[in-house]
Amino acid sequence: MLKGERTRAKLVAAAREVVEAKGYHGTGLNEVLAVAGAPRGSLYHHFPGGKDELIGEALSAAGQEVDALLDELAASAAGARELVLALLTALADRMAAADYAKGCPVATVALEVAASEGELRSLCGGIYDGWQHKLADALRAEGRAEADELAATVLALVEGALVLARARRSRGPVEQVSRRVGRLLELE
Repeated sequence: MLKGERTRAKLVAAAREVVEAKGYHGTGLNEVLAVAGAPRGSLYHHFPGGKDELIGEALSAAGQEVDALLDELAASAAGARELVLALLTALADRMAAADYAKGCPVATVALEVAASEGELRSLCGGIYDGWQHKLADALRAEGRAEADELAATVLALVEGALVLARARRSRGPVEQVSRRVGRLLELE
């Protein structure tokens, strides 16, 4: 990887870290630069669109990371139930390891930009659509009726559990939702 590519990747990784913990409005470019260890000029060189472009790249990278996690878990899961339970465990482990500074890598920004018509809102919506589609595919593979609606329900439960767990600084909400989702997705 070339030096410029490394710098760009460091900026995206730093933005992901800061924005997930502090949200869009709490993320300052100076803090991102400090975390990345990059000079100010590199920010505008790699992201001429400024903060929105950088945050967009960070969100896209986070979305792709969860996409890859879903694919990995789906490959080894016996079905949709096991996939969702493994996802909840992985996300809860990630949150606990970050001392509850991280939850869903998209939710903090999604909540802040929900009322806007900007590209970041659209990007967040697209990331969630992708995750819901993957969950629906797993449900359809089991012949589940209303797979799209059930996937939306499951995704809402996952997201809500992460928000509550982060707010309470406890895995409790994730464990409660895991039990409920486990029952919801049991094959009869």
